[in-house]
Amino acid sequence: MTLIPDQAHHDDQGAGLVRMPPQAVDAEKSVLGSMMMSKDAAVDCADILKPEDYYRPAHQIIHTTILDLLAKGEPTDPIRLAAELHKRGELDRVGGAVYLHTLIQAVETPANGSYHAEIVRERAILRRLVDAGIRITQSGYAGEGETDDLVAAAAAEVAAVVEGTGKEDDFHLPAQTMEGTLDLVEAGSKKGLTGLPTGFADLDTLTSGLQPGQLIVIAGRPGMGKTTLAMDMARACAIKHHIPAAFISLEMGIDELNMRLLSAEARVALHHLRSGTTTDEDWTRLAHYLPRITEAPLYINESATTMGAIQAKIRRLKSRVPDLGLVVIDYLQLVTVGGRQESREREVSTISRTLKLLAKELQVPVIALSQLNRGPEGRTDKRPAVSELRESGSIEQDADIVVLLYREDAYEKESAQAGEVELIIGKHRNGATPTITVANQLHYSRFVDMAQT
Repeated sequence: MTLIPDQAHHDDQGAGLVRMPPQAVDAEKSVLGSMMMSKDAAVDCADILKPEDYYRPAHQIIHTTILDLLAKGEPTDPIRLAAELHKRGELDRVGGAVYLHTLIQAVETPANGSYHAEIVRERAILRRLVDAGIRITQSGYAGEGETDDLVAAAAAEVAAVVEGTGKEDDFHLPAQTMEGTLDLVEAGSKKGLTGLPTGFADLDTLTSGLQPGQLIVIAGRPGMGKTTLAMDMARACAIKHHIPAAFISLEMGIDELNMRLLSAEARVALHHLRSGTTTDEDWTRLAHYLPRITEAPLYINESATTMGAIQAKIRRLKSRVPDLGLVVIDYLQLVTVGGRQESREREVSTISRTLKLLAKELQVPVIALSQLNRGPEGRTDKRPAVSELRESGSIEQDADIVVLLYREDAYEKESAQAGEVELIIGKHRNGATPTITVANQLHYSRFVDMAQT
């Protein structure tokens, strides 16, 4: 068999057509030799490399043993290292005492150790990328499961490699980071908000806007207006501020959501749109507001039902629309993970954790709607509590903000608070947990600030 030039170039390290994985064995030797010669070099290299970053298993063992000696405050010279390896029964596995001395001879100066460690680390990342590619290729050929789930799994494989490429455990001094923080504070003082406006003045004041990477849970009993509140926030984002927003609906179809959108923006009674009893005045209002609605960057999806599909579709949208500002999931208990799960509680826990990680990965706020259990129904005071989040306590743990909806007129038609909705802030990771009252205009499928009534 004749190799084409590109193959011949890549296969000169191995036999036949087998390509060698990315590696830098000479750099590995230099790193280990430097670590044996200098404690400072050992500390620097240990900060850059993990044992599994080495290509040769023997080098992984040597690195681990050096770290153990350092931890005990003992020297790491070849003689002491050989004694420790012999004690562990691993000296022959690494090539014997002679090989340790060979590593010392490979070092020009221990000061180069950290430089060579970076080379070793880069090759390790490339190997992991190759391994992830092989697994992705195998899953593609197998074709088992939904396509979106396979795409999500592939993205997770690559993300796992990416997560290991940074120095997440680095320490930072205030002198290194404070300038950026002050810029953030200054930007917030100029525009009043540091995050995404919600459309509600008191809520914006409390939160300074929804922040990138946050998971916000809107929870309530059926009929309280969870979807209405979420759509209000999506409208404020996409229509008022022209910031792209995604609305993943697992409960309502696009036509129902569009009717709510038209009703809220044009102030046309929702029951008129549903029943086909629109008046001439209604059509005039719809014609006036329709352009601003149709031009809004509000991306609605009704086909994603599994967590894998949601991840895949949101990631694709983010790559296509880099300035995506908000994601809404309606609602959490209708999402499934796929595959066999130990329990529904465990599945919901997985979903809430995945949504939080997705928010951090894409650096957008994610709003997840959630049902509450029947706890409020059995009390005289039917105001909900965070502990009543349905099917999982981990939702509260993962969320940065939990907003609980309560309408007294849902239980008492003649209530003195008719037309009011309480937004009970059950959790706020970065601030107070007050109750904010807004006006209920459900005939227009929207809530508004009390000042607008």
